[in-house]
Amino acid sequence: MKQVKHWQDPVNALLGAWLIVAPWALGFHADLVVAGNYVLVGVLLVAAAVGAIVLPKAWEEWVEVALGLWLLASPWALGFADDSVPMENALFCGLLVVVLALWVLASDEDYSGWWERLIG
Repeated sequence: MKQVKHWQDPVNALLGAWLIVAPWALGFHADLVVAGNYVLVGVLLVAAAVGAIVLPKAWEEWVEVALGLWLLASPWALGFADDSVPMENALFCGLLVVVLALWVLASDEDYSGWWERLIG
């Protein structure tokens, strides 16, 4: 069995799976825009995280960062910022995804060239 390079990638895959089921688990599945956003982002996050597990590349982490940033912006972009349950869940999951992906990008010597250029 292949050794997982970054423990953060399986966590992001689990977050993606959570996003897929969250509309039903948290009771906002009737709002098709919000639920559709959650499912789409969840599927893309699972795909990026599984890709990062199977064949680790920096671009997969950047995709995860972009998805996390979209989750952070989506309550306002899609107009559900006044609905606390999906809004708070999107903010929590989005922040966690961004932090985990940036952690990998900053800590992996194969990926950290961008970080060295930024702070150096």
